[in-house]
Amino acid sequence: MYFYKVTREVGKVVDEYKGVPVYNNGIVYQKDYGRNFSDDGYYYGQKWQCVEFVKRFYYDAKDHKMPDVYGNAKDFFDDRVLQGQINTKRNLIQYRNGDNEKPQQDDLIVFNDTKFGHVAIITQVTNDYIEVIQQNIFGKPREQFTIQNVDGKWFVGNEKKPAGWLRKL
Repeated sequence: MYFYKVTREVGKVVDEYKGVPVYNNGIVYQKDYGRNFSDDGYYYGQKWQCVEFVKRFYYDAKDHKMPDVYGNAKDFFDDRVLQGQINTKRNLIQYRNGDNEKPQQDDLIVFNDTKFGHVAIITQVTNDYIEVIQQNIFGKPREQFTIQNVDGKWFVGNEKKPAGWLRKL
């Protein structure tokens, strides 16, 4: 079970996962509050956007630097990458929603159905739902999406469906 803080104060911690905090970005999702870098200069992204959180999580909790440090959330999923192949911009294995690979805990999940898209980290996987942790969704750092297996293919989401998920090698 998790507990998160509801706050209107930008930059305040509202949740955390594996020691990596989730910060409040306020109610205007397009607003950023400057650039955020690791101590050694790796670019996490614009404070407190969704991309900044997933890059910071992968760097801090998974010791993973993405080769391409720029782009919107929807740019994390590359339609040209085949199922189970390396997405070279992120140096992660890419899987498509509706194919043969079930998402796993700590996968980076990508939604590309809006102008900028959205990314989150999967925190829990069951046979009925996945839970994600995310930044820049006011008052909703955790969210659940249905998951089902149909003839060996894994489908995530109802109205909101991700393009797929990426996983560390």
